[in-house]
Amino acid sequence: MAKKPVKKKKKSPNKIGVFLQNRQFQFVLSIFMMLFALLLITAFISFFKTWKADQSILTELSDKTVIAKNWIGKLGAQISHFFLYKGFGIGSFVLPILLFFSGLYLLLKIRLQKMRKPWFFGVLGMVWMSLLFGFIQLKNPLFSGTVGFELHKFLEIYIGKFGVVALLFLSLLIYIVIRFKLTPENLLSLFPKKKTVNTSEISDKSFDKINNDTVAEVPLDVFTPKEAIMAEEPLLVADDKKEPEAEDVAIDIEKVQDETQVNENLSDRLLEDFGEFDPTLELSNFKFPSLEKLKDYQESISVNPEELQQNKDRIVETLRNYKIGISHIKATVGPTVTLYEIIPQAGVRISKIKNLEDDIALSLAALGIRIIAPIPGKGTIGIEVPNKKPSLVSMRSVISSAKFQNSEMELPIAFGKTISNETFVVDLAKMPHLLMAGATGQGKSVGLNAVLTSLLYKKHPAEVKFVLVDPKKVELTLYNKIERHYLAKLPDSEEAIITDTTKVVNTLNSLCIEMDDRYELLKNAFVRNIKEYNIKFKSRQLNPENGHRFLPYIVLVIDEFADLIMTAGKEIETPIARLAQLARAIGIHLIVATQRPSVNVITGIIKANFPSRIAFRVTSKIDSRTILDGAGADQLIGKGDMLYSGRSELIRLQCAFVDTPEIERITDFIGSQRAYPEAYILPEYSGEEGNSSLDIDIDDRDKLFYDAALVIVRAQQGSASLLQRKLKLGYNRAGRLIDQLEAAGIVGPFEGSKARQVLVPDELSLRQLIDNEKNNI
Repeated sequence: MAKKPVKKKKKSPNKIGVFLQNRQFQFVLSIFMMLFALLLITAFISFFKTWKADQSILTELSDKTVIAKNWIGKLGAQISHFFLYKGFGIGSFVLPILLFFSGLYLLLKIRLQKMRKPWFFGVLGMVWMSLLFGFIQLKNPLFSGTVGFELHKFLEIYIGKFGVVALLFLSLLIYIVIRFKLTPENLLSLFPKKKTVNTSEISDKSFDKINNDTVAEVPLDVFTPKEAIMAEEPLLVADDKKEPEAEDVAIDIEKVQDETQVNENLSDRLLEDFGEFDPTLELSNFKFPSLEKLKDYQESISVNPEELQQNKDRIVETLRNYKIGISHIKATVGPTVTLYEIIPQAGVRISKIKNLEDDIALSLAALGIRIIAPIPGKGTIGIEVPNKKPSLVSMRSVISSAKFQNSEMELPIAFGKTISNETFVVDLAKMPHLLMAGATGQGKSVGLNAVLTSLLYKKHPAEVKFVLVDPKKVELTLYNKIERHYLAKLPDSEEAIITDTTKVVNTLNSLCIEMDDRYELLKNAFVRNIKEYNIKFKSRQLNPENGHRFLPYIVLVIDEFADLIMTAGKEIETPIARLAQLARAIGIHLIVATQRPSVNVITGIIKANFPSRIAFRVTSKIDSRTILDGAGADQLIGKGDMLYSGRSELIRLQCAFVDTPEIERITDFIGSQRAYPEAYILPEYSGEEGNSSLDIDIDDRDKLFYDAALVIVRAQQGSASLLQRKLKLGYNRAGRLIDQLEAAGIVGPFEGSKARQVLVPDELSLRQLIDNEKNNI
């Protein structure tokens, strides 16, 4: 049987394809593409003027009260930030241009396949421009964008500056060759061939025009005999009948480089010629102290099985007496304390075990019992029991540990060891400030020495400076030997370690000035923190002639904060609070220690700005709550036993012990080496002391001088803090007003912690005094 022919089914037309071919859809799409491209260009141009103002609202798009400065509003600011700042910088302008012409092609029914090459080369050109501006490294980050900056840094690491230049040049050359279809023959054809002049072809009529008595010069644009000779130089013809000779004259063309390009590439040439700036170069031969300067105590944790078994049995028995069953118990032996982790049976309330703290301490006949219910991150309850024979943790053991030696932290501090016998290292730069408290003789001063020793073993003198405040005058005196290496002080100050209360006030305000100066440098360098700034400075992107300089970290250490609060009060607390609030980003970090953690000393302002705290043993639960916001410090056993609170975690540590002879050996070794000409000089600050004979011009007085005088006379109390509260002023302006009031004879001279004496009894006398001053002018 013959097979019937199979009818082929007609393919149904693609609905999507038909829709895309619809002219109405193409018309709408083309108009949308062109309008969107114009909006993008407008937003991009606006972003160059408004990006700083709109930087802070990028995360607040849903907030209707926040208004963007960008001409296209919040959406324009967000898109521009994505393409220009986070993307390809100025090269991103290629995108709206390509989008506009794509829409135009679609509108004019030109095949979009013709836009493939422009899109391909446009995207490559966008990356190329981003890398180029990243290489040039202009001050404005919008030129290169994040892509160009990071791509340049990545390539520079692997192929160097010259490699980046070669890559840019090669990629540009490849584009030109492909785009214009260049070949060696095409290039050679661009240069005209040189021809020698054949005098036999010159007609006699040409010579008839030349005077036989002189040598004539025939210009190129006139002398073209028979239109067959293209002469490049003037032709000299003599009066005799010899054939004239044509000479080739070589022309040297000097290419003059654009001056703006020279300035832009100056930092790159400096980096190529001199390399990265090394802040340690002045003390390049500086040697860090060796581990031999620290005493080796040969400490070891001895585990006594009998002691562990006895403690375990007593804990289980005590809990059983209160009908609390335990399904599992585990012991972790530390240098000073052993942690017993217990898992109670189902149905046991945690608070019931917590309330048995004193009963467990009684059964174990031990001090310092501390119950952690529950242990964070674990499903267990911890009972910390002091060892009968605690082990000493030496500074040498923590400094020599791999965790400290291999640390890449900015300011690493090795405090000691945890219960699990692990070295505890934290970064002061991330704390960013530290509050220490503990009763007398519990290890507070040793803790400060551990902090300073850690930094001396890790940081070069060019990288960190210390401002040491020692009201007791005996704790930090050994560090005087490293004054010209590591210490910072006020101008014209004899001693770098500050012991006088008045000088403490001036130093704190000087640090506030230093903080403001550093923030100004960061703003001009378009960076957010000291780490980014120093990276830019070391790569020679910041010009020292514009005030830029390498910024070392500054660590302020106050040994006895309570004494300063008693003598100076608000004059100390205000700059401390300001530094704690603002100084983190510019590398100024505070370490404040006190032996009286009462609410009068550690106020709410201080606590709010010191998230990291260390508590040694204190005498009461109230003091423990003041420093740690909870109990626990009153249950420590002393001698370096401490609790570290940071980032919502509480860790029990045994502080590393460093003795006075060890500190002396370290400072002697550092002090014997070549040092800077002087200590690091802080900005000058004019304090209130010694201003009994002030001479201030009346025209230079503050606008609030009379208001301040009224406040002082009415209150009969002359202090800067009073003016701060009443007139809502900053400390510096209030201090200047006090100086002006003293010069006018309204208040008396500076008297330490006491308020100044008010010399004017009432408002009537004040008006008479001011009127007499005006009449005498």
